[in-house]
Amino acid sequence: MQVTTESVTLAAGDLDALLVALRDRGYRLVGPTVRDGAIAYAELDSAAALPAGWTDEQAPASYRLTRREDEALFGYAVGPHSWKAELLPPRVRLWQARRQNGGFAVDEEPPTAEPTAFIGVRPCELAAIAIQDRVFLEGAYEDRDYAARRADVFLVAVDCGDPSALCFCTALGGGPEAAEGYDLALTELLTPEHRFLVRAGSPAGNAVLAELPVRAATAAEVDAAADTVARAAREMESRFDATDLHALLLRNLEAKRWDEVAERCLSCGNCTLVCPTCFCTHVEDASTLDGSGAERTRVWDTCFSLQYAEVHGGNTRPTPRARYRQWLTHKLATWEDQFGSLGCVGCGRCIAWCPVGIDIREEVREIRAEEERHAHA
Repeated sequence: MQVTTESVTLAAGDLDALLVALRDRGYRLVGPTVRDGAIAYAELDSAAALPAGWTDEQAPASYRLTRREDEALFGYAVGPHSWKAELLPPRVRLWQARRQNGGFAVDEEPPTAEPTAFIGVRPCELAAIAIQDRVFLEGAYEDRDYAARRADVFLVAVDCGDPSALCFCTALGGGPEAAEGYDLALTELLTPEHRFLVRAGSPAGNAVLAELPVRAATAAEVDAAADTVARAAREMESRFDATDLHALLLRNLEAKRWDEVAERCLSCGNCTLVCPTCFCTHVEDASTLDGSGAERTRVWDTCFSLQYAEVHGGNTRPTPRARYRQWLTHKLATWEDQFGSLGCVGCGRCIAWCPVGIDIREEVREIRAEEERHAHA
């Protein structure tokens, strides 16, 4: 963990000072809260809305909140929400049309973005935002709505000290420490007193940090922060073998394992909806009953939908086998061909929120094992 001698700490009781500083700059505050038995991102009025004393227990097809023995504010891994919902909302109107002078006048929907501070962004989520930036901002065509929402976002990252049993970010080149892409990053320390080690990652972060009631960190606090992320990294060791993923999956497009997973997959799309990087959408057109107007709306879609692969002349992925294979090979192989990185950040959401407990790690492991069995046959 790279920490300079200028490291500072902020008392947990002074976290509201950070929120006030951001609100005074015109930022809308969004962060983790407890809602409907899960950690959900919502607008924050104060630090009192954070999930103090809560943690999550996750397993395939299982997610539960339980009480901790302390009052950690960020003592959980990730919930079903991701920051994708803020940057690529589930529903966005693109334009409206109205009858005018014997024809139609079309008005493009203006962006509704406002300056927003994301509070409590995990390192895997920083990686996911960076991936979506490449998709929507750095390609041949920039997405106008995404660009407007992304332009004025302040990112307050929090290092991960309590990965769930499903987390595997370290296997994909990430880790529990926020390394880049943030304005401010916090490491939560619970003993001997509840504090946050704070570091700035941008000029905007430095400006906010200068207004906070911080003090110089002690060597013990710096060491404790390093131990926090090191311990989290150790917990995730050997959870997933990402060796040669691209070639492995493309060599095994006809593996029997695809049939086995298809028998369990419900094609419900839960995995894509909770995924922080999946970006499938489609458009819906609607008109008024009297024909005086119409509008087009972009909505989230999923490649697990039968309709998603319908083209003139037929359907390119008519079976659950084809749809699951498309999703997994895109996420862990051909995404790299398109965007220069994998499309997975190892957050484990797709495993927890799959109703039948399909585990992306297990599927890769079984495909690898099947290939090895054939090689030795």
